[in-house]
Amino acid sequence: MKLFRLAAVLAVLAGPAYAQMPNLNLLQDAPSKTPEEKAAEAERDKAYKETLKKIPDSKTSNDPWGGMRSDPPKQPAAPKASAATSAPKKSKSGTAAN
Repeated sequence: MKLFRLAAVLAVLAGPAYAQMPNLNLLQDAPSKTPEEKAAEAERDKAYKETLKKIPDSKTSNDPWGGMRSDPPKQPAAPKASAATSAPKKSKSGTAAN
């Protein structure tokens, strides 16, 4: 039982130290690109950006429920300062506060 406790304590103490270790990738994921592949990719990117410029900006709302909504709720009027100070405050029981 003591050995189990010792292993649990070591695992808890080693967790934060393990989390601080850098993630090293010693193997390359893919080989580097040839100059022809780089040129072809640059040409594709340029054509893509030119195509994006041809798309017109949307001026209308795309809200399908826009016609179903009513006017936005109106803000309630602010209470008048003179009416709030002249009226006596009432407690929860309904009697005037002293």
